[in-house]
Amino acid sequence: MLQVELLKLVQFRNYTQQNWIFNNRIQAVCGKNGTGKTNLLDALYYLGLTKSYTPKNDAQNIQHGQQGMRIEGQFNIHNQSYKIEVIIRENGKKELIVNEEPIKKITNYIGLLPFVMVTPDDTAIITQSSELRRKYIDALISQTSSTYLQNLIQYNKFLVQRNSLLKQAWPNSPNKDLLDILDAQLSQHGNEIYAIRKNYIPQLIEKILYYYHFLAQSNDRLNIQYESSLHQKNMLQILQSNIQRDLAAQRTTEGIHRDDLLMRMGDEPCKVMASQGQRKSLLFAMKMAEWDLIKQHKNYPPILLLDDVFEKLDIDRLHQLLSWVAFDCGAQVFITDTDSERVDNLFNKIGATYQMSLV
Repeated sequence: MLQVELLKLVQFRNYTQQNWIFNNRIQAVCGKNGTGKTNLLDALYYLGLTKSYTPKNDAQNIQHGQQGMRIEGQFNIHNQSYKIEVIIRENGKKELIVNEEPIKKITNYIGLLPFVMVTPDDTAIITQSSELRRKYIDALISQTSSTYLQNLIQYNKFLVQRNSLLKQAWPNSPNKDLLDILDAQLSQHGNEIYAIRKNYIPQLIEKILYYYHFLAQSNDRLNIQYESSLHQKNMLQILQSNIQRDLAAQRTTEGIHRDDLLMRMGDEPCKVMASQGQRKSLLFAMKMAEWDLIKQHKNYPPILLLDDVFEKLDIDRLHQLLSWVAFDCGAQVFITDTDSERVDNLFNKIGATYQMSLV
């Protein structure tokens, strides 16, 4: 089992210096809005993924008026202890240190401490652009496959270069030799990403449907499909056949970076048809499925970070979720809420023990 035992923050957002010791599998973090509940969860996520869950750059995570920050965690994985530190120096340099040893290659580290986080804004994964659904998929697979993460980093690097070439060349033709080199690199990494996604995503969809039914006690005619232009052509064929369209658009219009999960209730998209309650159930089902699939591949469960969930689910769905957290999942879970009495009543009602931290 993976468990965090200690967290230390120095100049991280609203925390000048703060330490916590965690002795229980279920952790409740309570306090008024703006006191730093979400920041505590994001600090944990930072230790696992070496970046914030929210779209902040490293400099934005440093406490206002300060230079540099430090996050330290003490973790236990199958009775083996790990001290993890992420440090942003005054010059902006980021350092990752594991058991006093600096880590040079992040791709070899990601996945040691897997996390799944849920925040109030995550319903945007369902209602907004496909980019958010790809990020959801990438966060899942990257924590279980360093090969996938390496290919993803390289693909995105060459995609930026190809788009820059198209933009600089317009309205003329780009340098063919350079374009051929970029197309070859994009094709290699894009095809490998697709092969891994094609293996993972059917399993993911099956688990999302299972957990949605578990939470909602209904299937609501939910249907999810993996959409990719690589179903029909390989990456090189796509790039070569679209070159005129890409030149006109000054960007690479089709490829692995346009993949999507199409989610429908019956014949209508979930972002149009699904009620607020259905969207919340779908979001939690997606996160529980992500958690389950990472557990399956890592052979130990990721830590689950649930931010402000009590406000987001009706009592029946909430009871299903808390029962799963308390008795079924077996992972360490952090749950934030503004009302400590509500937390106490809910966990006492289902007979679960927990530790509370006030911020």
